[in-house]
Order: sequence, then structure tokens, then C-alpha cells
Amino acid sequence: MKPIRDVHVAEPGLLVVDLAAADDDTAFAMQNAIAQRWATAPAEHTTRQPGEPGVRLRCYVDLRQELAGPESSAGR
Repeated sequence: MKPIRDVHVAEPGLLVVDLAAADDDTAFAMQNAIAQRWATAPAEHTTRQPGEPGVRLRCYVDLRQELAGPESSAGR
């Protein structure tokens, strides 16, 4: 994967999340779970390393922008 640059995490609350999963469906399911709670710049595809099992996915998350949803409105 490409290196993480300072601009990716220039302010508190910004995250670069690298996911490793057994398959595409699992990686995208985790990304979707994150995206339901926080503002996320989602990845459109996974990457594979030759000779290594599984897939990798990188997405960018802004914890400062929590999305309103059923869990948030329930007082969690």
C-alpha cells in the first residue's frame, strides 16, 4: 500500500484505517460499518499482495463528523 502522508492525519480526529480481511465481502462490510457512524472516504476496491493470503483496504475516517443514526438518537 502507499505510505500514509502527514496530510492524511493533519488534524486530531482524522484516521487512516488499513483493513486486512480474508475476502472482499468482509473488508467492505467492515468499511460500511465504519461509514455508518463517521464521515468516511470509502475505498472502491481492495488490493492483494502476491503470495499473501487475504485482501487489504484503506479508507479515511473523520471522527469529528459523527453521523446521526438510530444508535446516536438512542442516547448512546
